[in-house]
Amino acid sequence: MTRRIAALMALLPACALATPDDVPFARVQTVRPAAVEGNWTSMKLPDGGRTAFASLSYLMAFDEDWGFGPGFYGAAKGNYGGIFTVGFTGQRRWRLSSNTHLAASLYVGAGGGVSSAQLRFGGGLMLRPELSLRTENGAWYTGVGISQIRFPSGNVKSGVGLSFTVGRAMDFASFSPDDAGKPGRAGRRTGLGFDEIALTGGFESPRASSKDRGGNPRTTKVGKAGAELRQYIADGSWWGVEAAGAAKGGADGYMEVLGQIGQDWALFGSPRLRVGGQLGAGLGGGGNLDTGNGWLLRAGPTLRWITPWGPSLRIDAGLTHAPSGAYSATFVRAALSMPLDRTPVLIGDDGGGTVRVQQLGASVMHLPRMRFKDGRQEAVSELAVSMSREFSPRLYGAAMAGSAAAGSAGAYSFGLFGLGVQSDPLWGQLRVGAEWLVGAAGGGGVKVGGGAVTQAELWAQWAVSERLRLRAGVGQFRTIRGHDQSTPLSHIGLSYAFGTVQR
Repeated sequence: MTRRIAALMALLPACALATPDDVPFARVQTVRPAAVEGNWTSMKLPDGGRTAFASLSYLMAFDEDWGFGPGFYGAAKGNYGGIFTVGFTGQRRWRLSSNTHLAASLYVGAGGGVSSAQLRFGGGLMLRPELSLRTENGAWYTGVGISQIRFPSGNVKSGVGLSFTVGRAMDFASFSPDDAGKPGRAGRRTGLGFDEIALTGGFESPRASSKDRGGNPRTTKVGKAGAELRQYIADGSWWGVEAAGAAKGGADGYMEVLGQIGQDWALFGSPRLRVGGQLGAGLGGGGNLDTGNGWLLRAGPTLRWITPWGPSLRIDAGLTHAPSGAYSATFVRAALSMPLDRTPVLIGDDGGGTVRVQQLGASVMHLPRMRFKDGRQEAVSELAVSMSREFSPRLYGAAMAGSAAAGSAGAYSFGLFGLGVQSDPLWGQLRVGAEWLVGAAGGGGVKVGGGAVTQAELWAQWAVSERLRLRAGVGQFRTIRGHDQSTPLSHIGLSYAFGTVQR
């Protein structure tokens, strides 16, 4: 990131002059270097088996040397599909030459999975330090290094071994959060660079050949809830990332994260009604489903209606298959997509939009009375990645994904999404608000029924600086069906706020 700081800062005058001074458009204030990075780390587990963790992280530069961002790790080798963690990576880089840099990273996450008497993840906290040497080729770079994976409160720990990295340098352009509500025009994507976010829900029907990890037939339908981010690279062509978890069907603890590509075309001559197909590949497991080493493949048709008001409605169908496991299932799901940005156009062709605030942050939640399937009741602390976006000055959407990090619920994970309301600033930089989230959770022996859960919270947030936000809240977490789970919660979070254009 070091070399790109100067080059990207040089773009700021051009961005600032994107609109004439007599036009009241807000201007892109900051362009920071960013990177999407993946790595592969092999390790031997305490039960004698071998696995490898694959990861995907998003890193944004704070200054010329430091970057920070969210990411996830998942098992991708051996019969350990379903081991997942979600967390954050901090990274320091040193420039060695024009196309070489040295990077020291520390990932702090939470999760686990596929526990047994020989394989224990403890409270779920995972640490992964790494030192790697990278070579750059244009925007892409590759690297080799040494790293270690350990769960401090469990017995899962690797020796120091080789790791391999591939990454792509990007940039992160944004408006000031203080420009919220003003008209804005950028001529480029801002924020995380995705064009829409979708909430998904549906059912998967396992084929007769599907089995659980004990070798027993597994034919019960699995209800799923999740979210998806997309970027459109041409008319009807997209790539994206999706994540979902089991919310019904006795597979609580199942989780999947996939990358996808797709294409659709106008149907009956209408550009708003479109039919096409999509392909996906990624990692999934848990919930006692036999996904083998964790790799999943997915394919099927899709039908999309772009409403005149902006959001899109979509129906997807197809087949999910675990090549190394005993799990194949047909699926159908519905999705509601909300626009975030759009494919860049020339400034003169950009009609602009309204600047809205997004926040990306880290959250720690404490649940003092979490119920377990064996009848005990204990305190659990969770680490989560959180994201929110304003739809109006008072209404916002929110999403959160995380896992247990302290207690005895290692391998417990959750994904939540929903809506919130907030006040105007009070007493300077203080806001108060409330939000309601729903989603899926499970694993770690926690009692959550089929996996459908909900969380409500009252919160107060302080603007520490122009872009940093500190939030504290209290609320309740519970299962949607029945009374398997109900516990108060306390929440503290730190987030980075930035402005993007709502078109």
